[in-house]
Amino acid sequence: MSPADETPPTPPVLPIERPSTPLRLVRMLVLAAAQAATVLALNLILPGFRIDGVVSAGAFVIALAVLNALLWPLIVRIVLPIILLTLGLFTFVLNAVFLWVAAAVVGGVEITSFWAAMAVALALSIVNIFVGGMLNVDDDHAWRSNVVRRVVNRVEPATRSDVPGFLFIQIDGLGHDVLQKAMASGDAPFLARLVSSGTHRLHQWECDLSSQTGAMQAGILLGDNHNMPAFRWYEKDTGRVMVTNRPKDAAEIESRQSSGMGLLIDGGASRANVFSGDTEDTMFTFSTVNNKVLGKNRFLYVVSTPYALFRIIALSVVDIFRELRAARRARRDGVVPRLDRGGIYPLLRAATTVVLAEITWSILVADIERGVPAAYVDLVGYDEVAHHSGIAAPDALDTLRRTDDQLERLLTRLSEAPRPYYLVVLADHGQTQGATFEQRYGETLDAVVQRLASGQVTAPVLAEEGWNNVNGLLTDAAADDSTVGKVVERATRSRTNGGEVVIGPATEEEIHDDVIVLASGNLGLVSFTALPGRATRQQIDAANPGLTEGLQRHEGVGIVMVRDETLGDIVLGPAGVHHLADGRVDGEDPLAPFGPNTADHLRRTSSFDNCPDLLVNSFYDPVADEGAAFEGLIGFHGGLGGRQSYPFVLAPAALTQPTAPLVGARSIHELFKTWISETQPSEVDVDVA
Repeated sequence: MSPADETPPTPPVLPIERPSTPLRLVRMLVLAAAQAATVLALNLILPGFRIDGVVSAGAFVIALAVLNALLWPLIVRIVLPIILLTLGLFTFVLNAVFLWVAAAVVGGVEITSFWAAMAVALALSIVNIFVGGMLNVDDDHAWRSNVVRRVVNRVEPATRSDVPGFLFIQIDGLGHDVLQKAMASGDAPFLARLVSSGTHRLHQWECDLSSQTGAMQAGILLGDNHNMPAFRWYEKDTGRVMVTNRPKDAAEIESRQSSGMGLLIDGGASRANVFSGDTEDTMFTFSTVNNKVLGKNRFLYVVSTPYALFRIIALSVVDIFRELRAARRARRDGVVPRLDRGGIYPLLRAATTVVLAEITWSILVADIERGVPAAYVDLVGYDEVAHHSGIAAPDALDTLRRTDDQLERLLTRLSEAPRPYYLVVLADHGQTQGATFEQRYGETLDAVVQRLASGQVTAPVLAEEGWNNVNGLLTDAAADDSTVGKVVERATRSRTNGGEVVIGPATEEEIHDDVIVLASGNLGLVSFTALPGRATRQQIDAANPGLTEGLQRHEGVGIVMVRDETLGDIVLGPAGVHHLADGRVDGEDPLAPFGPNTADHLRRTSSFDNCPDLLVNSFYDPVADEGAAFEGLIGFHGGLGGRQSYPFVLAPAALTQPTAPLVGARSIHELFKTWISETQPSEVDVDVA
């Protein structure tokens, strides 16, 4: 907490690059010319639409732009109930009306049918999206902010304050080293300017084990990720498989981890996260989709602009073709490693990189206009693409570049927000990459265990992380107390199980086999259902002779952690044993490739009630910088080895900087709580819990 005689620091002006006024005018003229060319082309092919010539086309698009700029923010306040009732489709009707008005004002333009007007409106929307995007015309975002501000003032007036707020923007899965290279190569120019301008400082931090979003967000948002050994794990006491981003599991996990003093208490907002951070204002947050506070309709901010829904559809189609092209190029060029990225994956990718992102950005604009004291947002696009393409693949970096651009555009009107804001950009983990375990050795980890074990082995059917993201989005939407929510609820009713929408594979609820094998990236968890409590090496070897040694000797396995009745917790490697109790090593230290804090991470995990009987981590080659996921992922995280354990935080330079290494998600929670505390007025006491 700041001393009483000190003034809390003021957020700096961010290095937003806006083109000069002459350049902006040139770009707007180019965009207008593209729109005029579009209507001239439609004049040739579209029945029911006629325009006299170039002059009329130019005057028509200018008149339409003026009408949108001046009238739309006023009209949307009047017709907002109809927009919501029609899920935003009424905006297309209004677009058609605006076209008729512009045609009447200009002259030389004739529109004889409603469908012709709709077609012209959609065509011009496409031009605005893509030509405006290429020209980096930022006035569009400023106009959207004005519209959202008017909606906010009508629905829930902004809270004005001189006390700084915080925008925590999480770029899921982006490692510190990958970001550094992206900033140097021009793939993250805005983030690079934050550092070069001096407003922010780049820090590396180290994940706990397991290096994945569920455990890291529990630590960052709630301050506690104890007893979370992986992204998914088996609990012997309940006989259940827990999956951190499955809504009912996330809710139970948060109830275990929360102290009630999370990062987002006192009015914060959680967007697209696993956990809420102890706020009631949540959207697309897995832990709350089945019990969130109703009546706060956030979808209205998504559909409040005239082409928002069509923008989502158009960008999704483009992203699907972008993925198909990238996959074809990878096959043509013989890129290795690579995955089969066909089937439903292009749609799944578009759902995360476009649909979820666009909705999240729209809601975040409203959060800023409302003046929320803190907002934490998880952007999963880069993580999803890097999983399937590789951490530095062209399409992964393209996704990062678009995220960087969207973030800068979002902040163009930050100085006009009802309170000043500090911007914090971070990642929850990085990714390591390499050919999968199955690609390298021709069998999965559960197949290896089955070959070596005596009992029946099962690897439960589990939905991929991407599927769970889509299911969480739909479940949250279906639970919303709004017209949008009611429509989604009716559309997904046949796919709802226990209040959760399940599209794609569903996680098995009950386990009946002797041995359970689960994977979280390159971390494998082996549990023996017939052996109560934490099974020892002696018990495992008695029931399954040769299993432990077989895993230890497998060339794809780097370490196996097991509890020995005599030696305590030990880590077995290909040519040695590390004794966790005293650090003694017999032979070659199996932990050597994994980093100096590996023994501490393993000791901590071994203390968990939910620690598996055998904890298996793939090999890691520090020279090649490669490991092998036990899942079908090229870029992976969840275990030990390489960049997956080293994400970043871009810290506002005006605030307290860490002086010791940041190790573990709780260290990030404590840092963020310290920042919130030191920016409050001296009479406000913020608990750094």
